[in-house]
Amino acid sequence: MQHETEASLVGHEYEVEVGPVAHGGHCVARTESGRVLFVRHALPGERVVARVTEGESTSRFLRADAVRVLEASKDRVPAPCPFSGPGKCGGCDWQHAKPGAQRRLKGEVIAEQLMRLAGLTPEEAGWDGTVMPAEGDKLPAGQVPAWRTRVQYTIDAEGHAGLRKHRSHEVQVIDHCMIAAEGVSELGIEKREWPQIASVEAIAATGSHDRQVILTPKPGGRLPIVELDKPVSVMRIGERDKQVHPVHGRAFVRERADDRTYRVGAGGFWQVHPQAADTLVKAVMQGLMPRKGDMALDLYCGVGLFAGSLAERVGDKGAVLGIESGKRAVEDARHNLRDLDRVRIEQGKVESVLPRTRIDSADIIVLDPPRAGAGKETVRHLATLGARRIAYVACDPAALARDLKYFAEAGYEPVKLRAFDLFPMTHHVECVAILKPAAKGL
Repeated sequence: MQHETEASLVGHEYEVEVGPVAHGGHCVARTESGRVLFVRHALPGERVVARVTEGESTSRFLRADAVRVLEASKDRVPAPCPFSGPGKCGGCDWQHAKPGAQRRLKGEVIAEQLMRLAGLTPEEAGWDGTVMPAEGDKLPAGQVPAWRTRVQYTIDAEGHAGLRKHRSHEVQVIDHCMIAAEGVSELGIEKREWPQIASVEAIAATGSHDRQVILTPKPGGRLPIVELDKPVSVMRIGERDKQVHPVHGRAFVRERADDRTYRVGAGGFWQVHPQAADTLVKAVMQGLMPRKGDMALDLYCGVGLFAGSLAERVGDKGAVLGIESGKRAVEDARHNLRDLDRVRIEQGKVESVLPRTRIDSADIIVLDPPRAGAGKETVRHLATLGARRIAYVACDPAALARDLKYFAEAGYEPVKLRAFDLFPMTHHVECVAILKPAAKGL
């Protein structure tokens, strides 16, 4: 065991009482000397031996794994996956917690971020405090929903498929991923060797039977002959241009949501959980309550998911403008919505394109920004458009809370917030916040 006087504390062990959950899939604990530990594989209220995985004697905090549980929480269960645990796969944060406990932990994180970054209680945010499971995911402890329709495998030096360890480039070789959707598992990626390949992305569309594999060769590596268990299209990432190039089959998969089919180009973004797209569309439309003739904005629109649903509801006299930075996503969005004359898709960053449009008003707005959030300047601009409702779709509660604070400063307040557990077994959670102009003071 190392001494605390040494620079690196990796490998040092502390017996600690585990405190509250924190954003990122770990819990907070303190040593007897007051040093802060962010501990994975633990649960609030437990007493554990935590082994340091990252940190030095001068660090503000240390990262650690709970390697022995001395006093277990009533919410603890044996991890169903053999590749989950200290030093193993970093994909799942909460395999050791009952499904209901996972959702409570995510709810506690949302509440903490809202208060700390936005100064909002759950009630002030319009949230009842619950995190809802996706349809079909409410399973007993010990059963794992197979939900992940897109899995990025890393290939080790021997050509075996696996997943990265937590905060590491090391590969945990696996023979099966329990959270992978059936359509991914049936491709048999883990059963074969991948010489000269750096990574394999497996995609199983839920709106069709489309299956796709995207290969990234090692520098100078050649693509192997791919013979998988099911019919599949094969793409490759170009070594020089880093673009996706067809090898065999379609360069896209077909997804389905809100009674529309969407083409999603190889490597393009689509919600990973099979129920996610419909769940989020329903929450957004219920919150925005589109009317015939509305002018609507869909920002960070991807392949046009929300734009398509909005266009159906605003009717022929309405209009929808979508803005997306990805060139391929814009091509897909224009293709997907080509039957809707009232939809226009512009390419570029929202903060650059929106001012150029000279749009000075909108009735309803939906934004689904990347994990970092929309940011102060974009929020301020949106607030000047006078929308009666804004729907904010967020995959990160910290970014959502920061932007809610910016909206409050610009005159908008949340009236409804809903949280969905669309990433079971992980710390990730999806939120939809509905905002309206704040009531004017007397």
